[in-house]
Amino acid sequence: MGTLSLAAGPSGSVDPLREQLHKLGYVEGRNLLIESRWAAGNNERLQEHAAELVRLKVDVIVTQTTIVAVAAKRATSTIPIVMASSADPVGAGVVASLARPGGNVTGVTGNSAEVAGKRLQLLLEVVPKAKRVAALIWKDSLTKSLFLEQTRAAAQRIGITLVVQEVDATGALPGAFAAMQRERAQALIVQTSPFASNNSKMIVELAAQHRLPAMFEFRGAYAGGLMAYGANSAELRRRGAHYVDRIFKGAKPADLPIEQPTKYELSIDLKAAKAIGITIPQSVLARADEVIR
Repeated sequence: MGTLSLAAGPSGSVDPLREQLHKLGYVEGRNLLIESRWAAGNNERLQEHAAELVRLKVDVIVTQTTIVAVAAKRATSTIPIVMASSADPVGAGVVASLARPGGNVTGVTGNSAEVAGKRLQLLLEVVPKAKRVAALIWKDSLTKSLFLEQTRAAAQRIGITLVVQEVDATGALPGAFAAMQRERAQALIVQTSPFASNNSKMIVELAAQHRLPAMFEFRGAYAGGLMAYGANSAELRRRGAHYVDRIFKGAKPADLPIEQPTKYELSIDLKAAKAIGITIPQSVLARADEVIR
């Protein structure tokens, strides 16, 4: 089995998957071999790693994020690919549909149409006077169209203005936050992407410097960020292990519908709230799955 990752760390990205496979009866060195590749945010290296796993003739390739699934799909149309997480596999052309993926790709997605609206609603409960919310997006994200479509629709329903800031390089981040300030943004939503994950520390620090209450899609790499609402990324990878197991036992990816999360988790960092001078309402704290004090 090969695993392929663009943004997450080389070992941490695999662990929940590895742990679940062990629970399913797979033991490395006995009936399982894992070949891990990590592209460290480099798209060219990502495609090279995907091609290398194909040359190794692995039985299954496991991917994280949509852009990684696309790289694997470009490298092979025959080796089964299991997405351990993906925001928009249909929009990216990786699968035909969630119910009937077709081809050689299946797995799990962390996205749903309702979650964008929920993130905005939670953010506005914390910053009730906010009328302008910035959205930080990686320019090369394959899922930005779906993210913007869902978030804009939610913003329109709620009656707020979305201020979109696209960035293409780490050096552009300070300027993007300065632009948000000029645009009078009162809060921020950060789209998850390999770029955002690799630059999470800077994004969290800039949001604090500009006193922008920030909502992230996953807690994951965004330590110190104010709020996150999304599927549990470790649980998505554990669900991915079940797809690997079924494929090892003869199932075809084309016949395995793609799973969506049944539960989303709210995480709140009270230290981050104190640093920017806001108070999280008890009504929001009471719904949090994780409160960092």
